[in-house]
Amino acid sequence: MSTPTQISSCARATTTEEARFRIDYPLAAARNTRVVALDAAAETIVRTAAAQDWDQARFYVAHDPGHDLVTMDGETVPLAGELEHSNTVVMVSTTGESAEAAATIGAACKVRGIMTAGLVVTPGQLSSGALLTLRPYARILLVPADEDDLVELLRATRA
Repeated sequence: MSTPTQISSCARATTTEEARFRIDYPLAAARNTRVVALDAAAETIVRTAAAQDWDQARFYVAHDPGHDLVTMDGETVPLAGELEHSNTVVMVSTTGESAEAAATIGAACKVRGIMTAGLVVTPGQLSSGALLTLRPYARILLVPADEDDLVELLRATRA
């Protein structure tokens, strides 16, 4: 008498019965992410990330009051225009400078339903001016973040 052979889980996953559980639509398109540095040290971090190849991410520096952004090429552009087709904004701070710009950007994103994230790049410090600046305006907050965390965040969100 022979015993029936058990099929492996990999083989079972290819059966018609299991196929009905597969997701058969493509991954979502890359996010239209805007990354904004709020101080000089954050600008260095953002410039390093901007040097890599991204699909839809755009990189800026903001100064108080935050109605305009400065591109990595030095061009001044209105905040409202840059948020028009965006679905994610990442604010990066190391010192807590440009608190008014963070508030302006955060309020503009809230009105438009744009997801906001904040990177508090203060390795080893759980409390800082940067945390106090970003906390009210970032739905997702990475504290304390390392400089490499920006690139990892952008990769994770398919920027």
